Order: sequence, then structure tokens, then C-alpha cells
Amino acid sequence: MNPRTRRMLELVLDNLVWFMLVLVLAVFSIFIPNFFQVGIFANIIEASSVLGVMSIGLALVIIAGHMDLSVESVAALSAMTVGILFCSSGIGIGLQLHPDWLMVPVSLAIALAVGGIIGVINGFLIVRLKMSAFIITLASYIWVRGLVLVVSGGRSAQDLAPAIRWFGIQRLLGLPLTAWIAVACFVIFSLILAKTPFGRHLVMIGGNETATFRAGIRVNRNLVLAFVLAGAIAGLAGWLLAIRTSGATANLGVGLLFNAFAAVVIGGVSLKGGVGTLPGVYAGVLLLSAINTAINLMGLPANFTQVIHGLLVLAAVLLDAFKQTIRQKLA
Repeated sequence: MNPRTRRMLELVLDNLVWFMLVLVLAVFSIFIPNFFQVGIFANIIEASSVLGVMSIGLALVIIAGHMDLSVESVAALSAMTVGILFCSSGIGIGLQLHPDWLMVPVSLAIALAVGGIIGVINGFLIVRLKMSAFIITLASYIWVRGLVLVVSGGRSAQDLAPAIRWFGIQRLLGLPLTAWIAVACFVIFSLILAKTPFGRHLVMIGGNETATFRAGIRVNRNLVLAFVLAGAIAGLAGWLLAIRTSGATANLGVGLLFNAFAAVVIGGVSLKGGVGTLPGVYAGVLLLSAINTAINLMGLPANFTQVIHGLLVLAAVLLDAFKQTIRQKLA
């Protein structure tokens, strides 16, 4: 196979999810009345903001060859913490800061800190004590969700401070600021993954951790940082979730982990580590959001969403194995 054909084939494999997204949008536009509208496409992007942000942290850890099952619960704890502090109804204490705009960076910093702390705990147990990432983050998924129930008493916080809720109302170029935050996160972390030593080291670690260590790269430090980032990014997702719902409930975000995992796998991130891009993950997020929107427009039962997502994940795993086989033949 000549180099030009090989490069074209690699390009198709790396961007297959984008072709899938375009195909799905085209099919929906043809067969679903009123789907092909600017407002519908804007809703797809808006609805994908929280899931998109959460998927970034999960993707970073999987690219590094590990797993983080705690991101959903971390987002819920961050949202609940912000809700308790800055909501005025329910269990909210209605904390006030002057001037009012200070509540935006302070609440964001609190959400990031909550997520980052959980990430530090996960990273320390996994990297320093050489424990299984799957087991440790599964335990965190359980105990952090339990902590949400403990601090909330099973109750909810409502009426988020207007200065914070402003982010869920204001729009720029037809999209809410929350959606622009998600897009900005994808751009920033895509550049980090592709252009910085840290990003390249994560890919190398996921590809072959032993060889990366022997090359003199500080594997443990990079892995701990990956888990801390995953936790902090989940905290940001929780902050956005609190803004979208104007508060927090004890079961906030249930099921987001599975959707994030689906988006990451559909987006082309290999479960074996070392392969994947964040633009591909964003395409996976948009694909899931488009399917959800189509199901709502067709008036189908919500149960169809879970069935379709499950089939997409299965197809993505099979496709990942197929792409690995092709790449091995190209090598």
C-alpha cells in the first residue's frame, strides 16, 4: 500500500465518528419532520454541554490506559455542594457575597476543588499503592454518591443565586454560555493532549506504560495528574449541572457515567489505551445528543434511548477492534 493511500485510510479511521454524525444528521433531517432547523441543532449542542465536559476527564484517563468510574458521583457531589451553599430554598443556606458577581468564580472554584480532592484520593490509591483503577473508582462511585445522600439528607436545594444562574440564561451567537464553556474545554484539552509533553506522555503511557517508564518519563506523576484533572473536570460538569437545574437533588446526574462512557467509546478512544482524540469524543457526545433529540421529536418512549445507546456502545467496541486490526496490518 502506498503512503498516500495509507494516510487517507488512517484519516478515515481517525475521523469515522464525524462521518457517522453527518450521516445520522442527514438521515434524521430527511425522515423526521422539522428536524433540519438551526434551533434543533443549537438544542443538540446545548443539551450536550454537561455530558461533553464530563466525557473529557473520562477520556483522558482511558487514553492513559486506566478507568475512572467515579466522575458521575463527583459531579453530583460538586453540584450538591454548590447547591447547598448558594441556593436559597430547600436545604440551601443562601450564602451571599458582595459584589454578587463574586459568587460565580467562588462557586466554580469550590466545584473544581471538590472534584480535584476526589481525584487526588483516586490517583494516590491507584498510582502510589498500585491498586486497581476499576475497583478504586467503582468504590468512589459508591461512597461519593453516598456522601451526596448524607450531606443532603435526601432533600434538594433550589433557587440558585441569580448571579450564578445567569450563565444558564445568557446566550452568545445563539448558544448559552454553558455550551460555549464545553466547547472551550474541548479546544483547550485537545491542544493539551496533542501539543504538550503531558498530553503526549499520557498517550505513551496508555500505549505502553513499561516502555514509557524506561524512557525516563515520570509515569506516576502524569497518572496522578490525569486522575486529578478527571475529578476537577467532573466538578466543572457538576457546576454546569447545578446551573442548568438551578439547584441540586440527591439523584442528580444518575446515568451520566454510562452516557459519558458511550460517548468516549463511540468517539474512537480505545479501551486498551494510547489511542483517541477529544474532537472525536465531542462528535460522540453530539451523536448521542442528536439521537436523544430525534427520539423526543418522534415521540418514542424514553426507554428507546437506553437501547440505542447500548447498541451504539457495542458497535463502537466492535469497530474499535476492527480499527485495531487494520492498524496492525498497516504497521
